[in-house]
Amino acid sequence: MITVLRINHRPFRDKRITTHVALTARAFGASSILVDEKDETLENTINEVVKNFGGNFSIKTGCNWLSEFKNFNGIRVHLTMYGRRISDVMDEIRLSGKDLMVLVGSEKVPMDAYEIADYNVSVTNQPISEVSALAIFLDRYYQGAELKKEFIGRINVQPTDRGKIVKLIPDEQECMDLLKKYGASEKLIEHVKAVKELAVKIAERCSADQRIVVAGSLLHDIGRTRTNGVDHAVVGAEILRSENVHESIVQVVERHIGAGISREDAVKLGLPPKDYTPESLEEMIVAHADNLFAGNRRLKVKDVIEIYRKKGLNDAAEKIGDLHRKLSAIVGMDIDDIQ
Repeated sequence: MITVLRINHRPFRDKRITTHVALTARAFGASSILVDEKDETLENTINEVVKNFGGNFSIKTGCNWLSEFKNFNGIRVHLTMYGRRISDVMDEIRLSGKDLMVLVGSEKVPMDAYEIADYNVSVTNQPISEVSALAIFLDRYYQGAELKKEFIGRINVQPTDRGKIVKLIPDEQECMDLLKKYGASEKLIEHVKAVKELAVKIAERCSADQRIVVAGSLLHDIGRTRTNGVDHAVVGAEILRSENVHESIVQVVERHIGAGISREDAVKLGLPPKDYTPESLEEMIVAHADNLFAGNRRLKVKDVIEIYRKKGLNDAAEKIGDLHRKLSAIVGMDIDDIQ
């Protein structure tokens, strides 16, 4: 874990540069930033970035920097042009395996910082922006691995040779707007809302991404605005791809039928030949929450299994039972008992 400590921040003078320090810290692998001067505007700016672009980065302003630096339980690094060369100390810092606090100053840094630091590190002994110094330090520390980290947020920029491709994880209101855009009936909307309520309660009891669960559950039946056949999941996925919805949501929708459809069964059903079995935790949660509702009426899993068996769908019934037991084990209680 790496915490960046920004000191001598002047809210009315350094707002832009400290914002860039925080953005660089987040993008290059730090988990949080502490800023000495209280600045709610800065906090709101960074929190909005995290909300929109994802990650678990946090910011706190108004900290006692001296206390934070002195009492940090790990390696304390101070970035300064007067320090030791980064190439001479980086392996030693990295191989320690300890948490880091990286102090990034603004105006003249107090001598206390130099004395407390375990390492005074110089990216270069020439004048350089603190933003650049932090980026280079973090990149050397992670050896480029931080740039491979995938952030999943509401806004997701996709690599492309030309133009711009942005995939979205819609919020609840945006999901409802999509359903209405495609003519979803009130009955369908009541159903997806009921599924969403249960899915969120399951997600709260485990490590699932609630943004994906909310959007996936609300949009899982959008394909029913075009067809009520078993292909409604595939049609729904096509609709969402056309709307530039993030693939994590698309896959929830595409894989939500029962406890999944195998490639072999998909071919028999006339679906595009692929495996439609839910894989991620979010996919499993939405699929099973949907299983436990007929319209907006909640069912027990034994009743769902019985319905499938009466239709001669014994394999599907068995898979639903397996999924129920798997999710119950993950959340530590019988899904039927979640109200």
